[in-house]
Amino acid sequence: MGELQARRPVRVRAPGEDLIALPVEELDDQRLREFSMLCSPETVKLIVTQQRARAIGIETATPMALSLAPTLDASGVVVLAAGNKSRFTAEAEAASYAATAAIRLIKLVRGLPAILAAPARTIDSDVIQSISAIDADAVHRFVADATGRLAVASEATVPLASGTSARFVVFRDVLGVDQVAIIVGKPDESKAVPVRLHSACLTGDVFGSRRCDCGDQLQLALARLESLGGGVILYLAQEGRGIGLANKMRAYRLQDGGLDTRDANTTLGFEDDERDYGIAASMLRTLNYPRIVLLTNNPAKLDGLTQAGIEITARVPLEAPVTPHNKRYLTTKAVRSGHKLVTLKASSKETS
Repeated sequence: MGELQARRPVRVRAPGEDLIALPVEELDDQRLREFSMLCSPETVKLIVTQQRARAIGIETATPMALSLAPTLDASGVVVLAAGNKSRFTAEAEAASYAATAAIRLIKLVRGLPAILAAPARTIDSDVIQSISAIDADAVHRFVADATGRLAVASEATVPLASGTSARFVVFRDVLGVDQVAIIVGKPDESKAVPVRLHSACLTGDVFGSRRCDCGDQLQLALARLESLGGGVILYLAQEGRGIGLANKMRAYRLQDGGLDTRDANTTLGFEDDERDYGIAASMLRTLNYPRIVLLTNNPAKLDGLTQAGIEITARVPLEAPVTPHNKRYLTTKAVRSGHKLVTLKASSKETS
């Protein structure tokens, strides 16, 4: 994972396969040329997710390996991997098991989910030994087991601006990412505890962006928990519905070009929502809050926590004001993602 973050190639092995994979993110002509020389140009293919493949006109349910024209430069590869309105008409085939594992690896480091891949057999044996290697099975096991490996790293009491005292419990996951539980006031543990699952949003939570309702929802949740005498906010490192901050900015640029928030994510090669609520369930069990009242408008959070073994006794809506800046975003969440937004419906009737 560290090698991929550094934009260096890694070796991914599976029965009958031995691939060299290079991230497409930040690809330039020099790195493309060096990789092609290392692997033999005719063997290099672009591996994309099924979401990206469909975005460029390939009907598929699996990641795909795309043949590349010898004249294609680095900018052309990046456009093919993540550009809007791209179309692919050359040869394509289903990606191999090792190539799919490489895509999962790059997603773990919040990179753009596209890689260049070529068989390792074409590379000099001395060179191949210097490249970090991993088995494809190990990647898939790691992804499956990641949510279960969570530990409390530290905690402290923090007085909030409202005067309420909160306990911040910092969990660290297997990737070294901090996930935070903010225990507001003194929740009544004899009853279902009010809980808000809040995905981190730098633009909305910190800088008050009007493109989304995240900052408003966070403040509404905090005020609601204080009025109830206590509750929990799980502040999860899931920026951009799990695609990471850099990819979120890429999605914003696609939205500026006309796509909605779901289509922007899938155009980049992601699921429309990459979040996994298993880690939130693990945090709640560690805190001994297995029965909760969930503050949310999102049915997927209810489903995700329930499937992970958390008992949800009720849902409490948490609706932020609808503005000209966030109305399209909220409409997409309501119409295409099933969010329960009564305020949006009322606003639509008033303007119709």
